[in-house]
Amino acid sequence: MRVHAAGVNPVDWKVRRRGGAFGEPPFTVGWDVSGEVAAIGAGVTRFAVGDEVFGMPRFPMAAGAYAQYVTSPSRQLARKPAGLDHVHAAALPLAALTAWQALVDTARVAEGQRVLVHAAAGGVGHLAVQIAKARGAYVIGTARAEKHDLLRELGVDEPVDYTAVDFAQAVKDVDVVLDTVGGDYEDRSLRTLRPGGILVGILNAGSAAETAAKAQALGVRGTGMLVEPDHTGLEQIAALVEAGLLRPLVAATFPLAEAAQAHELGEAGRTTGKIVLTVPQD
Repeated sequence: MRVHAAGVNPVDWKVRRRGGAFGEPPFTVGWDVSGEVAAIGAGVTRFAVGDEVFGMPRFPMAAGAYAQYVTSPSRQLARKPAGLDHVHAAALPLAALTAWQALVDTARVAEGQRVLVHAAAGGVGHLAVQIAKARGAYVIGTARAEKHDLLRELGVDEPVDYTAVDFAQAVKDVDVVLDTVGGDYEDRSLRTLRPGGILVGILNAGSAAETAAKAQALGVRGTGMLVEPDHTGLEQIAALVEAGLLRPLVAATFPLAEAAQAHELGEAGRTTGKIVLTVPQD
């Protein structure tokens, strides 16, 4: 696959710092890609050379998306949404799949439910808000006051300024919480749920059993999750984009050679939407 744009996610700079399964540097990070099929392997029938595709190949194993070319299993990619450029398509896969798998596959958000999304203007949060609204939910979103107008544009029914009030006191009777923050947000968010409600944490996949036990003691449910490559989910996300129900926000773009500056901006922790790298096509 010839990469036209690569999305930047917090996991990218965490891997850059820690290495972990990637070993010692140098190594290439990144998972979000949008581009065109440059070649196909034997037996591949879903795509042809020249098709425009996007996806999150191989996560959490190395994909090397910060590059001009990547390889991917065909079933970890989907056709790029019609009318969406590569920069905005590259902003979608990891964040939108995280939101989709948390809200739809795990929590099964339904019409009329009350959904609390933390960091609702962030990379995952702003997409989660729109996915929940597309499913007919009443959406509550936490963010600083200066971002509340944006939240309303995205569909948030009830913005909450977490710097001015304790959301655990201000928000009650929630059916679903999407915890994108972690830390003490988990315990506080569990108290906002109505009986039988569910909290899904995206930063605590390794402690899902502990989360579930704490939730059960309160008469609610809780779990952690780790996003997976999923072409079916990508196709559902693309359909929402094409229906005008989902739009990724791009806070900034950087050429591939300035990936370090992109990480510096992301690590500051104040980004609205996503950061994307553009890849030269010469």
